[in-house]
Amino acid sequence: MTTPGGAQPLDDPLRGHEEAHKGHRANWLRAAVLGANDGLLSTASLVIGVAGGDATRSVILLSGLAGLFAGAFSMAAGEYSSVSSQRDTEAADLEIERKALKEHPDIELAELAGIYRERGLPPDLALEVATQLHEADALRAHARDELGLDPDMLARPVQAAWTSAASFVLGAVVPVLSITLFPSSLRIIITAIITMVALGGLGAFAARLGGAPPLRAALRLLVLGGLSMAATFLIGNIVGVSV
Repeated sequence: MTTPGGAQPLDDPLRGHEEAHKGHRANWLRAAVLGANDGLLSTASLVIGVAGGDATRSVILLSGLAGLFAGAFSMAAGEYSSVSSQRDTEAADLEIERKALKEHPDIELAELAGIYRERGLPPDLALEVATQLHEADALRAHARDELGLDPDMLARPVQAAWTSAASFVLGAVVPVLSITLFPSSLRIIITAIITMVALGGLGAFAARLGGAPPLRAALRLLVLGGLSMAATFLIGNIVGVSV
């Protein structure tokens, strides 16, 4: 039974059912979390290490700002290069498939039908499905089911570069400000605490966006962040005393 206006049937089992999948967030979320996490942790470790060597406030600030800008540019360049390589590979695979569809359409049709047979469809139905999809958009069907790609959702190097750089700066600002605004007797411990809180919050937030357990992600970042800052403080203190 169909409701007026062509709406879903009243007894439709899918009525009101929506699944909030998170996979579409993977690319930009990875770049943003990686940038913010690196900005927080690497910059906090840097300024705490310099402060551990009894450096002056101006030296600490200069070191923090240098680390902030160098890290942001490095993240942007690294992400752009990495994601560009990924996109080039994806584009090359699509071009190979496009050429194969043009030169050997029957073989490609049989190949797609074979994929559906392996997934459990009867041979006749698998061939029928493959034929229908070939007639609609053969390249998209092969990209999705053979290559695991969506031609409309290829890797975006510029987006990844800007996302990583911006999030790195936002993360790095936190320890730079905290290490310079507080008195010398408190700046190291307060910077470490603020950074740990920010790392835990970032881990939980990113996990929630991605649909993963937030506590585990937060604890992972807290443990790794604490070890990193403790190690650089000890190294800075040892080097500062010896110099």
